[in-house]
Amino acid sequence: MNAIDVQAVAKRYGSFEALRGISLQVREGEFFGLLGPNGAGKTTLISIIAGLARPSSGRVSVMGHDVGTDYRAARRALGVVPQELVFDPFFTVRETLRLTAGYYGLARDDAWIDEILANLDLSSKAEANMRALSGGMKRRVLVAQALVHRPPVIVLDEPTAGVDVELRQGLWQFVRRLNTAGHTIVLTTHYLEEAQELCGRIAMLKHGEVVALDSTSELIRRFATGRLLLRLSGAPLPGLLKPLQLPEAAQPGRVALRVDAYDRVEPILAALREAGCTIEEMELAHTDLEDVFVRIMQENR
Repeated sequence: MNAIDVQAVAKRYGSFEALRGISLQVREGEFFGLLGPNGAGKTTLISIIAGLARPSSGRVSVMGHDVGTDYRAARRALGVVPQELVFDPFFTVRETLRLTAGYYGLARDDAWIDEILANLDLSSKAEANMRALSGGMKRRVLVAQALVHRPPVIVLDEPTAGVDVELRQGLWQFVRRLNTAGHTIVLTTHYLEEAQELCGRIAMLKHGEVVALDSTSELIRRFATGRLLLRLSGAPLPGLLKPLQLPEAAQPGRVALRVDAYDRVEPILAALREAGCTIEEMELAHTDLEDVFVRIMQENR
């Protein structure tokens, strides 16, 4: 069974198409990345999966439950950590989690709430009012709220935006344990190094369409290219090497050259020396998910 099944989903606001017939499946137990620039349609898609918005056409199911016709079961199977910090300022952290559990018809389960609080390093804040928490602590509570009804599918929409390194590392340790225990995780993030490390498969969206969908390793392999990063002085880059220059943002005197194999490095250096270039700095870098993301976005303008 697919944890999430999206079939030809479109969403229109008047003449504007936020989603244009998206189809994708997230397998049960998978750690799945949903990436794209601002305005690509990620949050719209998540809103439809969560039942917060209705598609103009197409269908979505969560753990086999249609989000439109079997919405109670679909929402019970899903926990969403929203991008925005949304909270009730009149409750403590523990009261907030008890209230969220009540929305799902669950009896008080303080043992599970205590376990969540401990894993998110919130135990010392359990009786603190939500208004008194820092932004990072509030985001931890949002994660706790998404988990309080023990959903098999968890959607994390920019969960580490604006949080410190310690929280980010602790959160990912906890989420990895949940995934190992069988929970399906869907992640949207602008921190592409997180997606590369965590996600087994990735979908990239742009202008409301899926422009890439594959395993993380295959996406990187498909676009694998070495890069020779140089800071030069003395003479400009010789014309012989211009075809190898990559369109990366560079400071004056800095260039990035494509290197398809290690044995191409020495001929490049020889050409630079012959042209009178002095190499001030040099670094040989390898393709990562950020490089792949930039290439795919440029190809789908």
